[in-house]
Amino acid sequence: MEELVKLVTEKTGIPADAADKAVQVVLGFPKDKLPAPIAGQIDGLIGGGGGGAAGAAGGAMDSVTKGLGGLLGKD
Repeated sequence: MEELVKLVTEKTGIPADAADKAVQVVLGFPKDKLPAPIAGQIDGLIGGGGGGAAGAAGGAMDSVTKGLGGLLGKD
């Protein structure tokens, strides 16, 4: 998450504490809307991962498709 906060700070020029709040709000929004198993994937993606934005995007898509497959009865 630190990498994302840094990116927001650099791109917008807002202070790091404000960028951190903004990132938390943006990440919290889908977590509130998604089923718990899928919402938990957001924490895993942001908390660990590595690999930069491209790796994060790929990991997010893998997590979402696996989660949706489970919801639809497919593995």
